Amino acid sequence: MNIILYLLQIIQYLYQQNCWLINFICKYIPLKQWAFDDSHSPKYQKLKTDELPKIIYRKQDWQWQDLIKYYELRYHKTIKPVRYRSESNIPENCSCPLCNAPSIFLYRNNGKKGQLLCKVCQNLFSPDENRFSKTITLKCPHCNHSLERKKDRKHFIIHKCINPKCPYYVKNLKKVDKQDLKNNKYKYKLHYIYREFTIDFFKMDLNSLPKGASSLKFSKFDKNVMGLCLTYKVNLGLSLRKTAQALKDIHGISISHQQVANYCKTAAICVKPFVDNYDYDTKNVFTADETYIKIRGIKGYIWFIMDAAKRSIIGYQISDNRGVGPCILAMRMAFKHLKELPEKFRFIADGYSAYPLAAQQFFREYGDKFQFDITQVIGLTNDDEVSKEFRPYKQLIERLNRTYKQSYRPTNGFDNIDGANYDLALWVAYYNFLRPHKEKGYNVLNEVELLKGAENMPGKWQLLIFLGQQTIQNIQTQKCN
Repeated sequence: MNIILYLLQIIQYLYQQNCWLINFICKYIPLKQWAFDDSHSPKYQKLKTDELPKIIYRKQDWQWQDLIKYYELRYHKTIKPVRYRSESNIPENCSCPLCNAPSIFLYRNNGKKGQLLCKVCQNLFSPDENRFSKTITLKCPHCNHSLERKKDRKHFIIHKCINPKCPYYVKNLKKVDKQDLKNNKYKYKLHYIYREFTIDFFKMDLNSLPKGASSLKFSKFDKNVMGLCLTYKVNLGLSLRKTAQALKDIHGISISHQQVANYCKTAAICVKPFVDNYDYDTKNVFTADETYIKIRGIKGYIWFIMDAAKRSIIGYQISDNRGVGPCILAMRMAFKHLKELPEKFRFIADGYSAYPLAAQQFFREYGDKFQFDITQVIGLTNDDEVSKEFRPYKQLIERLNRTYKQSYRPTNGFDNIDGANYDLALWVAYYNFLRPHKEKGYNVLNEVELLKGAENMPGKWQLLIFLGQQTIQNIQTQKCN
């Protein structure tokens, strides 16, 4: 009997040791970091996008006439207008903000202090400060506290939960060093924050055509010269002046660099609708990144989204800022032909917070059909399991950035954002439909039956312009119908 008790004590002791070891491992030994899980370090807290808030709607569907009829049927009570002992000083145009009862059903609840009471719906209100004008209230999803409007930005409003007892705030506060927080408070994001966008990026027209192109009616040169200009400028990456010089030295064609620019501008306007509306038959892994260019010496940004399986550029955008707006527009272009996301869908990007915020807006706009998380590959080294597994996908889009920069470098920057748009549209058309790729056996990424009939590159550019014109006609026909 003593032996059994002794063994039970040993078992209990070993159980306690195992529990202690498990707690020690969970606290101090990093386990495998799962995908879509942000770093627990407070340094990366600013890169995290908080979940959507609770939205409380305040709307009274019943009007005062309906309430009076309801009281008569339910309680057999007739609500009559207020009988004032003295002349009423309530304005005739004053009404209840909740049920719209006229002034004859209102009386002063606290004398001359200004508070009114509606006899129909028993609602207290002040004519000067109407709390019912705010039909929507945003609540913190963690503590149900009302969010406070903190800052007004260019395209969005920042709402913040200032409740000091909010579980989200208390949890984040425990992670940081109190002394460092006191000296460098700006480094940390502790409270729940929500961005309310004032511009609807989902209603912007992606098919709008830019203006200012020259005509395709050639007076001095013909379409073959235009094809040669595009071949030298886009395919070979020459500058405008070197393109004009090459045409003169090789083909004996004397043309100005401004005429070359006009041809490129016109071709970009024709080709862009075809490139943007082409069905690339995308798979279930997208990868995205942004890089910078110079426009009049000031930084601009290019957003690329690539289908990792086919290597095609399915979304692109140029912007003068690094906000979430251009990111949403690029995603809209990438998701244009999808009615819902494919199974096991992954969207791989870096740690920039614009991508999770854009994904959140897609879920808000389209619901569960476009609910997805961003797999964030952070940094340049594989310090976690997520980076180790998905680094090759991120390298694809980084290599695409370097490929574009090779053609961008001879331009020495752009004069305006329209010029950057024209150059990018031509380059994407070349990359997706005309450029031979080593991983495809030196074939193009997307084969178009009509382009196979062309014997040389200037002829392919002419056919690509023809396909773009057909796409423009189809878009205009759909708008008319």
